[in-house]
Amino acid sequence: MARVAFLGLGVMGFPMAGHLAAAGHEVAVWNRTAAKAEAWVGQHKGRAAATAREAAEGAEFVMACVGNDDDLRQVCRGETGAFAGMAKGAIFVDHTTVSAAVTRELSALAGESGLGFVDAPVSGGQAGAENGQLSVMCGGDAQDYARAEPVIAAYAKICRLMGSSGAGQLTKMCNQIAIAGLVQGLSESLHFAEKAGLSIAEVVEVISQGAAGSWQMQNRHQTMAENRFDFGFAVDWMRKDLGICLATADETGASLPVTALVDQFYKEVQVMGGGRWDTSSLIARLRR
Repeated sequence: MARVAFLGLGVMGFPMAGHLAAAGHEVAVWNRTAAKAEAWVGQHKGRAAATAREAAEGAEFVMACVGNDDDLRQVCRGETGAFAGMAKGAIFVDHTTVSAAVTRELSALAGESGLGFVDAPVSGGQAGAENGQLSVMCGGDAQDYARAEPVIAAYAKICRLMGSSGAGQLTKMCNQIAIAGLVQGLSESLHFAEKAGLSIAEVVEVISQGAAGSWQMQNRHQTMAENRFDFGFAVDWMRKDLGICLATADETGASLPVTALVDQFYKEVQVMGGGRWDTSSLIARLRR
């Protein structure tokens, strides 16, 4: 068992840290809103820290799951940041979805202090975090990954090293690109079924058994039919992720026409007041 710090206790981080405690690791937690850290300690064995640095002191592994590039820089750098509290040889594991550029920046900074750094964004949403069934895609040094993987296993269905620093983030971009087009296609399919006077439940029962089937169809068709969009990953966060994908595509020369279009559809959902709705809310703009 390891001494672990977990930074960021949102809808993903809170249960992920809980799985670490349940696995027997010694866990210290930090959250920008201290009440969340205290609430976590109330449910699990562990301690709450006042700063990221305090949480990281004495930890062999420091996990983070925060909001964006700037949030990650803030929890890593400075006098109260995690790097300042980590001992030489400790490993920072970043589960945030951020740009590959900030990953490489912070990985280089960590290396200067004798720290390991693994970028390890996750897929599976809130349900995956709660059930310990996340897909974890990693980038970094192979030895650092090998040490961190048994700890990550507490909440992973699959965990794989995809390449050097930043490769995990690039793989997560592939994930978000694939999801964007899929959810739009599903939204149009269900909307078409409605307009044609068909039963969504019956349509899905039939087509989900063929090539059209997907996790999104199986798990979201009913809530989409009922106009309920409070099931996990928010539109605001999806637009942040798609912005990273599109910026990286510009850098690499990749063409992402469908992703760019769906990003604008999500912008329309935000204008409708749906920034905190989950990503299946693309169907709402079709029903206007």
